[in-house]
Amino acid sequence: MITKKRIIILSILAATCFALASTRPAERYFEIAKNLDIFATLFKEVNALYVDEINPNKLVRTGIDAMLTSLDPYTNYIPEDEVEDFRTINTGQYGGIGAITREIGNKTIVTMLMEGYGAQRGGLKIGDEVVKIDDVELSKLSREESGQLMKGQVGTPVSLTVKRMGADKLIRLEFKREKIKLNNVPYYGMVGKDIGYIQLTDFTPDAAKEVRNALIILKDQGAKAAILDLRGNPGGLLIEAVNITNLFLPKGKLVVSTKGKIPENNLNYETLNAPVDTEIPVGVLINRGSASASEIVAGTLQDYDRGVIIGEKSYGKGLVQVSRPLSYNSQLKVTTAKYYTPTGRCIQVLDYTHRREDGSVGSIPDSLKKSFKTATGRTVFDGGGIDPDIKTEAHEAHVLTQVLFEKGFIFDFAAQYTFKHAEAVDPKTFTLSDEEYQQFVVWMKDKNYSYKSYLEYELQQFTEEAHKEKYYTDLKPQLEQIQARIADSKKNELNLYKDEIKMLLEEEIASHYHLEKGGIEAGFKYDDDIRKATELLHNTAQYKKLLNLQ
Repeated sequence: MITKKRIIILSILAATCFALASTRPAERYFEIAKNLDIFATLFKEVNALYVDEINPNKLVRTGIDAMLTSLDPYTNYIPEDEVEDFRTINTGQYGGIGAITREIGNKTIVTMLMEGYGAQRGGLKIGDEVVKIDDVELSKLSREESGQLMKGQVGTPVSLTVKRMGADKLIRLEFKREKIKLNNVPYYGMVGKDIGYIQLTDFTPDAAKEVRNALIILKDQGAKAAILDLRGNPGGLLIEAVNITNLFLPKGKLVVSTKGKIPENNLNYETLNAPVDTEIPVGVLINRGSASASEIVAGTLQDYDRGVIIGEKSYGKGLVQVSRPLSYNSQLKVTTAKYYTPTGRCIQVLDYTHRREDGSVGSIPDSLKKSFKTATGRTVFDGGGIDPDIKTEAHEAHVLTQVLFEKGFIFDFAAQYTFKHAEAVDPKTFTLSDEEYQQFVVWMKDKNYSYKSYLEYELQQFTEEAHKEKYYTDLKPQLEQIQARIADSKKNELNLYKDEIKMLLEEEIASHYHLEKGGIEAGFKYDDDIRKATELLHNTAQYKKLLNLQ
């Protein structure tokens, strides 16, 4: 057993050995061999002599993860039992029935159905509680185990036994697993009479094809301008980012360059195809969750002044990863290069190359950031993500709202609402009346949703410091008065944060009737970024002025 483990360790470390400092070849290979041998003999001795029994797999995994984390957060080891999930993330495909479940309390609840797949066709409904999968009771399984039961080889049968609201008996439903493809574009449609909206959430295979099809359809429907929503998009395949920018840029334009230690990783990616439209005004929405391939698209369109970027500063991930196969069906995802937008800027915000003495990582200092000029002469900067042309403020949901969502109260009320109201609502115009919201407030009276607000955490820390500094006795009356006022305010908190709670309720109710598209459309009326984008795209003079096109 030790021999087999040693082989695994040597194989994995060999795959990452190029992370060692570069020296003359003979010295470098000696250092590699020496350190591999030290690691293997150390592992053998610890395994044999340590006072308690150890789990060799767990110990090696801890060592591998710590080693790779010292490089950057994106260089990861994927063992065999996690490879399938890794493939799903990268390809957007898996074998299943197209149902999304969530743990609410101690129950596994169907919270969304993917349109057109077996779960929807076979009669599963949002709000169903899954009691059994293939006669295996979910109450006896972990979340991970139940998830594995739902997925499986394409073409294999699977049965679900569910408890449904209003039904007297359990319902058994039969399905056949099929290839599920997660859409990169979960929604596209018109916002207003002449502006097309495309939401892009991933860059898995066919992302560019999906955006292209959406753009063509929206233009046929009369779109005179387009909004490309990249908010919360973590990125994915670089080539899909190249092909998406190609929809708006002519053939032969540089989109992105990559530069790494190995010459083979120094590449230029250009647009290769005819565009869909090089003239239509474009607004690109980004936020702090827009990363990697999202930033390539936003940064490239910004460099060519092809669209206005709206929202928050993006995440700032300017690193490229590739996956490499390892022994025993495991894989390595490793950072091989940095990428640069057409102006030559790398938007990487954290400097993993120059860690501090304590191992921590800092942002690229302002003194090292460089300025670059876009096609029309606008100034842009590297080293800190993509700066929007029009900045908007982020709206953080209050802790109460987050708790109501996480504990399932938003979902449960929406399920009861749709059960009582059979007629579907129009998601774009639907609003809960004040009377209906008060029904929610009354419904919540016997629910346990206790939480500690940020202010209460701060007050607790202040009180602890007051004790340490011997000021507590003097400050006690004021502290107790503040605590009392906070407690009094929390009695009316459901009305105090009515607007954001009501928004979530409306989105959830709309999604129960119209699936994912309904929830997206119900949120339009609350979306300040979309509102600002539509206002700008309707104002041709301001749009051109922002891009120096006049």
